[in-house]
Amino acid sequence: MSDKPLTDLTFSSFELHPALQAGLEGAGFTRCTPIQALTLPVALPGGDVAGQAQTGTGKTLAFLVAVVNRLLTRPALADRKPEDPRALILAPTRELAIQIHKDAVKFGSDLGLRFALVYGGVDYDKQRELLQQGVDVIIATPGRLIDYVKQHKVVSLHACEICVLDEADRMFDLGFIKDIRFLLRRMPERTIRQTLLFSATLSHRVLELAYEHMNEPQKLVVEAETITAARVRQRIYFPADDEKIPLLLGLLSRSEGARTMVFVNTKVFVERVARSLEKAGYRVGVLSGDVPQKKRESLLNRFQKGQLEILVATDVAARGLHIDGIKYVYNYDLPFDAEDYVHRIGRTARLGEEGDAISFACERYAMGLPDIEAYIEQKIPSEPVTKELLTPLPRPERPAPAAGEEGEDNESVGQIFREAREARAAEEERRGGGRSGGRSGSGGGRGGRDGERSGERRSRGPRKPRVEGEQAATAPVEGAEAAVAQAPRPPRPPRAEGAPEGAVDGERKPRKRRRRRHGRPVEGAEGVQATAGNGASPVTPVQVVAKPVRTAVDTGDSFLTRIGRKIRRMLSGS
Repeated sequence: MSDKPLTDLTFSSFELHPALQAGLEGAGFTRCTPIQALTLPVALPGGDVAGQAQTGTGKTLAFLVAVVNRLLTRPALADRKPEDPRALILAPTRELAIQIHKDAVKFGSDLGLRFALVYGGVDYDKQRELLQQGVDVIIATPGRLIDYVKQHKVVSLHACEICVLDEADRMFDLGFIKDIRFLLRRMPERTIRQTLLFSATLSHRVLELAYEHMNEPQKLVVEAETITAARVRQRIYFPADDEKIPLLLGLLSRSEGARTMVFVNTKVFVERVARSLEKAGYRVGVLSGDVPQKKRESLLNRFQKGQLEILVATDVAARGLHIDGIKYVYNYDLPFDAEDYVHRIGRTARLGEEGDAISFACERYAMGLPDIEAYIEQKIPSEPVTKELLTPLPRPERPAPAAGEEGEDNESVGQIFREAREARAAEEERRGGGRSGGRSGSGGGRGGRDGERSGERRSRGPRKPRVEGEQAATAPVEGAEAAVAQAPRPPRPPRAEGAPEGAVDGERKPRKRRRRRHGRPVEGAEGVQATAGNGASPVTPVQVVAKPVRTAVDTGDSFLTRIGRKIRRMLSGS
C-alpha cells in the first residue's frame, strides 16, 4: 500500500451493471484502490490481467467486480448446462477461499448469483450435493475441486467463462501447479475464456504460467515502493533463544489490549508459545495445520470479535486473512522466505491504518535477515534487548466474559490441541489406519497443510492365502528334475593334454595361489631368494596340487546343473 490508499477513480465511472453499482454503494465502496484502478479498466472489457499486489490492497474486490459484472452483462455460453459453473475462483488455502466467499456473498447474493465454496476438511457429500444442484461461481482450493472434476465427474468446466487465480505464487509453493494446469485445460480455450491472475510477486515461473494459459495478459504492477506498507513501523531485536519468550511477554505487556498476531515457523513452537502466553493470562488462539477446519473458523471468528487477544499462527495463515484492527504483528521466528515476511506484516496497517511489525532474529533464523532487507529494499531498525524489556509489566484484571461465552473463553490451548489430536486419531481409525494426512472418505479431508487434496478411496481387501498356489507351482518343477535325472547323459569329452585327472577338454588349469610379502608377490624359489636377500628367514616353497575336477559322471549331477557350472566357468575365465 501507499500513503494514499484510495485513488480519485470511482466505481461509478465504469459502466457497471446497475444492480452491481447499487450493491457497491450500499457496501460503502465508492473510490478505487491503486490495484483496482489498474485492474478494472482492463478486466471489465474482457482482457486478461496478470497483477502484482499484496494482500490488503483491495485485489479481492477488483476481481469480484470483474467476475460479477461479466456474469450479469453477458449471456452464458451456448453449450452450458444449468448446473455448470460460469466462473471459477481458485485460492491456495482454505482461509483465503473462505474469505473470498464471504466477500462475494456480501454483495453478490442479492444479484441472483449462486456461489459455492469448495475446500477440504469438511463434509464431502454435502459439497457434492450443492454442486450437483448447480452454481454460477465456484470458489475453491485446487485439491478438493480436482476430486470432483477428475474422480467423480461432479463438476464440468467446459462452460467456464472466467477464471481467477489468486495468490498464484503460493500455488507454486504448495505444489498445486499441476492441478492448476489440469483444471485450465478442462476449460474453454484461452481466446474464449477470460483469466485474471494475481500474485504477490510476478516471478519467472508465475509469468510463464500466465503466458502459457492466458490470452495476451496485461502485466499490472503496483509501484515498487509499496511492496511493504508505508504505515508499518518495523523494528527488530536480536535475543538469545531463551530470551524470546520473556521478550515477547515484556513487549506484549507494553501494548495491552491491542489485537496481535504472532507468527512462528513450526507447529511444535506454535503450541509452546501459545501455552506460555496462556500461562501469562492472555486469551490465546492458535492457527496451524493440525487444528481442524471447524475449530479454525471458530477461532478466527472469536479473534475478529475481540474474544481472543492474541492469535499464534504459522504461515498457513499469513495470506488471505482479512482481519481488521490488527495493531501488532510479531515475527517470533524470522520466516524462511523473504516474501513471507511481507505477507506477515501485511496483516497490519491495512487500507491506510498504522501498525507495528516486530521481529526476533535469534541464532537459528538470523541468517535470513539479509535476504529480507534486500527484498524490501530497506534496513530494518534494530533495538537492544534490555533487562526492562525482559520483565513484563503487571497486567490489569481481565473483564469477566459475557453471558453465553464462558465455554469458549475458558477453552485452553491444551484443549484445542487435544481436540486436534483426537480428531486426527478418529479420522485415521475411520480410514482403517495409515499415515496421517492421507486421503479420507466422505466427510473428511487431509490433515496437515491447507488446501491439500481430499476425497474418497476404496479400502484394499484382505490378501488371499498363497499356500495352494505355491504347491501348484512347485509340483511341475519337481517332476522336471526327476525327468532330467533319468535322461541319458552325453558322452564324456576327452581330457586335454596336461590337464589333471577328471578335467574336461577346454577347461583351464586351476590358478596357483599367490602370496605377498611386503606388498610384492612371493612364489616358489623366487620368493625364497627375495626373502633371503632382504635378510629375512627363508620361506620354504609349497607346491600347490590342484584337486581333480569332479565331473557329472562322478557326482551324478543333472543336465541343468552341468550347464550352469559350464556357464559359470566360461564367465570366470573371460
